[in-house]
Amino acid sequence: MAKITEVRFHGRGGQGVVTASRLLANAALSEGKWIQAFPEFGPERAGAPIKGYTRISDEKFTIKSAVYTPDVVAVIDPTLVKLVPVTEGLKADGIVVINSESDPVTVKSELNVQGTVGVVNATDIALETIGRPIANTAILGALVNVTGLVKLDSLIEALLEIFKGGVGQKNVEAIKRSYEEVKVA
Repeated sequence: MAKITEVRFHGRGGQGVVTASRLLANAALSEGKWIQAFPEFGPERAGAPIKGYTRISDEKFTIKSAVYTPDVVAVIDPTLVKLVPVTEGLKADGIVVINSESDPVTVKSELNVQGTVGVVNATDIALETIGRPIANTAILGALVNVTGLVKLDSLIEALLEIFKGGVGQKNVEAIKRSYEEVKVA
């Protein structure tokens, strides 16, 4: 049976949850892995909570459901922690990567996570590099550092296939900064 790594992204409509999920999958695909990426949302308005899912495996797989027991949870919008059970189903040794100003030990305790927690102020990084508070690419940089699911260069290449010119370069800077600045507990 294939070992599948399942990632669940939490954010709000318009924050790039779908893009983050697909960028991670495209980076894994470029490394020869089997992938799946899709969102979960209804007819909500911009700003409503949504989820994005990514599955990555070295072998072919056929599962087609939502991610109920993620190996990794990425939280793009930290306000969702009080509204949505973001760690629901997280495996005991699971990883949480969250956009937060708090320290990882505090977040780990608040979320009652037994595994690893990576914290990065992705919103500030996005504002400083991109000029907008869209933190999806910054979260991806931190996620790649903490999980090692894909190579940093693969993520950057996947991003530059979609985002060209100055926009692409600003997002690359956000990825690199968050990759370096993430704090882990």
